[in-house]
Amino acid sequence: MTAIEEHLLPSTEPVRLIDEHGTAHEHAVYSMPADDLLLKGYGELVAGRRINDQAGALVRQGRLAVYPSSHGQEACQVAASLVLQEQDWLFPTYRDTVAAVSRGVDPIEVLTLLRGDWHSGYDPYEHNVAPQATPLATQLLHAVGVAQAAKLKGEDTVVMALCGDGATSEGDFHEAVNFAAVFQAPVVFFIQNNEYAISVPLSRQTIAPSLAHKGVGYGVPGERADGNDLAGLLAVLGAAVAKARRGEGPQLVEAHTYRVQAHTNADDATRYRDDAEVAPWLERDPLKRAEAYLTARGLLDDDGRAQARDNAERIAAHLREGLMQEVQPDPADLFAHVYAEPTPQLREQWAFLTDELAREETAR
Repeated sequence: MTAIEEHLLPSTEPVRLIDEHGTAHEHAVYSMPADDLLLKGYGELVAGRRINDQAGALVRQGRLAVYPSSHGQEACQVAASLVLQEQDWLFPTYRDTVAAVSRGVDPIEVLTLLRGDWHSGYDPYEHNVAPQATPLATQLLHAVGVAQAAKLKGEDTVVMALCGDGATSEGDFHEAVNFAAVFQAPVVFFIQNNEYAISVPLSRQTIAPSLAHKGVGYGVPGERADGNDLAGLLAVLGAAVAKARRGEGPQLVEAHTYRVQAHTNADDATRYRDDAEVAPWLERDPLKRAEAYLTARGLLDDDGRAQARDNAERIAAHLREGLMQEVQPDPADLFAHVYAEPTPQLREQWAFLTDELAREETAR
């Protein structure tokens, strides 16, 4: 094996710094993140879990049209956000609500898309968070475009492009990774491998040794991490971002995690898996793992846990209050966000609709 080939290959086993019991393990390559970063990450995990639970309740109350939960994957979401600097960009999928919130986006604005109001619901430029993408892998092409543009302009910008295991079967994934490799764009492709693309298991997606190995064919270094270990994710993703920032080109990271809950509220997961399959993953909960480690280290006490819970409850209350408000749709929005300058056809259609609305008002 040549040095170049070895450089591209991911580790044999996913990188793990804290096991499911909260016990720390040394690694030959990656070091334990700083205590303050782990504590911040813990707080984000608590908030993320509460957001998932609250969003699920809002769906049942009819306040959200749909919600794809990241319960059990929160460590991936939090780490992807925390390793970025202010000028960097995050490109999330529809399941990455917690990542967007961790980046600073108002959770009400994040969930606006899933409420079905209009567009993404937030200004992408305020926190450098692209709109959440529902189509699989389409955001990866956009992410590479932003990364390449930043490189051409000489900006110190790295792009974190999130996707799931199912997205790696899409042609857009191939195009994005290949383009990024050829032009050495500063982008980190972060695959959250939660074992299922809706009802399709990973075994029906690929027979590759791992999804991280897919980078080899493009000349992109790959790495694997335990997706339920906040510390390991922070270390691996942090290193990948640093390499991209140094001009070493794109990086690919696969997190091994699990979709504990159904694909969305519209999915019946019992049709394609049983409780016995899910049970072991409940013992690998990323929140419990981080809490056990920090407690054993004396870094987290009852007051710290209470503060994290109180903050999470404030976020949940903010969500309930905001999403309980009835939306008053403005017909003008149908035309305001199509083109920067309205076309003659749009003006004609708006005039027609305005006349219809006026007639309806007069009839009342």
